[in-house]
Amino acid sequence: MTATYDLTDAAALSAALVAPGRFPTHPYGQASTFTADYLQALAHAASTVDLAAVDRAAGILLEAYTTGALVFSCGNGGSAAISNHLQCDHLKGVGNGTDLLPRVVSLANNVELITAIGNDLGYEEVFVHQLQSQARAGDVLLAISSSGKSPNIVKAIGWAREHGLRTIAITGFEGGPARTDAEVAVHVDCTNYGVVEDLHQAVMHSMAQYIRQSRLSAGTIATTTF
Repeated sequence: MTATYDLTDAAALSAALVAPGRFPTHPYGQASTFTADYLQALAHAASTVDLAAVDRAAGILLEAYTTGALVFSCGNGGSAAISNHLQCDHLKGVGNGTDLLPRVVSLANNVELITAIGNDLGYEEVFVHQLQSQARAGDVLLAISSSGKSPNIVKAIGWAREHGLRTIAITGFEGGPARTDAEVAVHVDCTNYGVVEDLHQAVMHSMAQYIRQSRLSAGTIATTTF
């Protein structure tokens, strides 16, 4: 028998949420109720993030920004948007008012190059081909993937590790090969793309702001808008 829900009863809808890692699990009749439960799912997924992994990832990035190593980010779809946003906040944001001049490149931000590589060599090559031309041992690859299974992400991480780059993966769902292959994985245990991407964005922002404030005095932090 198919379950039915009273779409006007918020309490009944919330009670019907039985799988914390899954959202939604039933139909909704009101955007307000859907949003309330979305935020609940977001809070639960946030609690699954391993903060020790965030520490390790931020440490790798800070070392790169201190030594002048290049940091490459990449992702597909919504993760490509986060990759591009990372270049903005980790290049301009981290350097704002600090002694750091981060070198950050998003491999997802050149549609002409991506489509040329995808068309001529295959879409699984769009990130690794750029790394082959630009990356050197000691650089960092930060790969963002909700599934952790995208062939171009997995291939880029594998190449990076083989050639002396440090690797960070930010993943969701079950994490896929990206979660196990990267040196450090920051994982969100959730199967809703929106929730996963929201938290990937939050992790990206938190690391940028943490690194920035680590180079500021207490007085400056107290009077600075982050």
